[in-house]
Amino acid sequence: MTGALDGLLIADFGRVLAGPYATMLLADLGADVVKIERPGSGDDTRQWGPPFDAEGVATYYQAVNRNKRSVALDLRDAADRARAVDLVARADVVVENFLPGGMDRLGLGYDDVRTTNPGVIYCSVTGFGRGSSLPGYDLVVQAVGGLMSMTGPAPGEPTRAGVAVVDVLTGLHAAVGILAALRHRDRTGEGQRVEVDLMSCLLSSLVNQSSGYLLADVVPQAMGNRHPSLVPYEVFQARDKPLVIACGNDRQFRALAGVLGQRALADDERYATNPRRVAHREELVPIIEDLLASADAQEWCERMAAVGVPAGPVNDLAEAFAYADRLGLSAVVDCAGGRQVANPIGLSATPATYRSAPPALGE
Repeated sequence: MTGALDGLLIADFGRVLAGPYATMLLADLGADVVKIERPGSGDDTRQWGPPFDAEGVATYYQAVNRNKRSVALDLRDAADRARAVDLVARADVVVENFLPGGMDRLGLGYDDVRTTNPGVIYCSVTGFGRGSSLPGYDLVVQAVGGLMSMTGPAPGEPTRAGVAVVDVLTGLHAAVGILAALRHRDRTGEGQRVEVDLMSCLLSSLVNQSSGYLLADVVPQAMGNRHPSLVPYEVFQARDKPLVIACGNDRQFRALAGVLGQRALADDERYATNPRRVAHREELVPIIEDLLASADAQEWCERMAAVGVPAGPVNDLAEAFAYADRLGLSAVVDCAGGRQVANPIGLSATPATYRSAPPALGE
């Protein structure tokens, strides 16, 4: 089956998560991705465990490196560096996340590559932009970028997200930038530099929180599972386990009040509109939670779904995969004998393919 990006050669100097996630997405869509790694140790994430798979490879590495080939090159060695120079001279796309200036010192920077390959799309992923030599690990950016200050049970208890969400968001932005640059090259023949950094991608991805600060001078604080602008939109305890209710408009709240057997709540002037519910959050939330104690979470979720109220049980990851399966989502694929999370992009003519498992070092 032909992929959307068949025939595209990508030289992947990315390590850890953001760069490799971007190149795996492109590999799933048909690109030929050659992953350049350090001899002996390879990508840092090969050792980021436990957990490890049955072959002793860290599952962290397995998450973002399928459909790639690996070549082990010591870029400080003249012969190996010459092989890298040859590769980037032929590549459609180069992706790297060295500290700023690192690739330049090796003779593999953008200005070096475009002299022999003027159509190249050269994507640099940094922590804090080209002008900063600060290393950009996800946890650090979650801290300095403000995400931890608004995540957690309460102000003064900063909490990281449960996954390296900034790396993933940056990988997505990198992939979008690369595809946009390829489209420009298709029209003009002109290559270009693509730059993304973790800090900027996080600030952009904070969306309403960033906008609230820039336009209304509101500095958000941690609110646990509550939403600063919507009520009810949080975790509640049912009889057996927690569930979430996410009312995004007044119609949904009116339907929720009916499911709870308290239609009068929707007519109460304190709760009739969302701004009023936000103002009276501390009064309304305990009322809802008391009513939910009479039945199990799944029963409530089924009742709410029947009237269009967004709700769901708080699942662990095993339950989440089972839930996706019940919904008919193809969230898991077999990739050369190992289970992988499927690429979530659905394309009717050129769907993602799963041609090979994450490569062994030098494979």
